[in-house]
Amino acid sequence: MKNSIKFKNLHLGLSSLTVIGVGFTYGICPNRILPFFFDFEVNSIDLNNVFRAIMGLYLGLAFYWLIGIFKPEYWRNATLICIIFMGGLAFGRIISIILDGIPSLPFSIGTILEILLMFWGIRNLKKDIYFERNQE
Repeated sequence: MKNSIKFKNLHLGLSSLTVIGVGFTYGICPNRILPFFFDFEVNSIDLNNVFRAIMGLYLGLAFYWLIGIFKPEYWRNATLICIIFMGGLAFGRIISIILDGIPSLPFSIGTILEILLMFWGIRNLKKDIYFERNQE
């Protein structure tokens, strides 16, 4: 059972670290960092504001997922929110691939990671529910 707990917490931990990293990339200094990674310029206060708001959203979600690791009573909700978040990002990217074509390598890797993290979360949630039902 201990390995199972570590494995299911690993999902939230890796999701948190990934989203924290991406959040900081988007929001620390968008007008300097984002042109380095992506093919666009951030050249207005409003765009800086949008990317810093995205950073805040990402950091807030990652913080909740970390709470789910350390407070077991929040684990299911944190996992469900992680599944919805990763699935929502993947869904949007898939729509973009269909409508716009294949994106650059960083965005393609992001799509794959989001799909993997979504399915890993679904697997963990199903296992947790199955385990709980069989304990009764």
